[in-house]
Amino acid sequence: MEKLKRYIVFLIGLFINSLGVSLITKADLGTSPISSIPYVLNLNFPFTLGQFTIAFSLLLILIQLVILRRNFKAEHLLQIPISVLFGYFIDLTMEMLFFVHPQTYLSSVIHLLIGCVILGFGVYTEVLADVTMLPGESFVRAVSSTWKTEFGSTKVAFDVSLAVIAAVLSLFFAHRLDGVREGTILAALLVGFIARLFGRRLAFLAPALFRTGNYCEQ
Repeated sequence: MEKLKRYIVFLIGLFINSLGVSLITKADLGTSPISSIPYVLNLNFPFTLGQFTIAFSLLLILIQLVILRRNFKAEHLLQIPISVLFGYFIDLTMEMLFFVHPQTYLSSVIHLLIGCVILGFGVYTEVLADVTMLPGESFVRAVSSTWKTEFGSTKVAFDVSLAVIAAVLSLFFAHRLDGVREGTILAALLVGFIARLFGRRLAFLAPALFRTGNYCEQ
């Protein structure tokens, strides 16, 4: 029962996460770093953001297999169905937000900030559940555990690398910078901070929901 409850909380967090990603994307000021490569590809090829998110997630899982080798465990494979579900959630929430078309820069910024708050809460909820990670975070954990680097610094380097690669892809395919803008930088700076803020403010939730509290600030 405890495990089932945790997975339900995780799935709720996964949906909230996808809603935040979609709203940030709809703000049209770039998207979150983890979604930047799928978004740039979505702008240039006839596949949805969710479909490219699934493909990119599977690639990250494959790279984890190469990095971890014998340390790649069966539970890592749980990332596959989660990635597929996350991709479908993104396409679903993009459709749900069909009415969001900011007409001014201020409106775009407001939508971006709301999206960052939603995404931060989604990240907090996933960490609260403490059952598994999305491929992006799991990839960072694989790198930091293999090469003994600090998780936070590795995450920052990973996010920056994704944004740079997305920018290069955009220039290559479209000959202009699409999908990587100031919103990408703001999302990178704000989402982790917001998730930690929720963790501090809602510290009572873990012992209330589960037998053992588990949220730790990252």
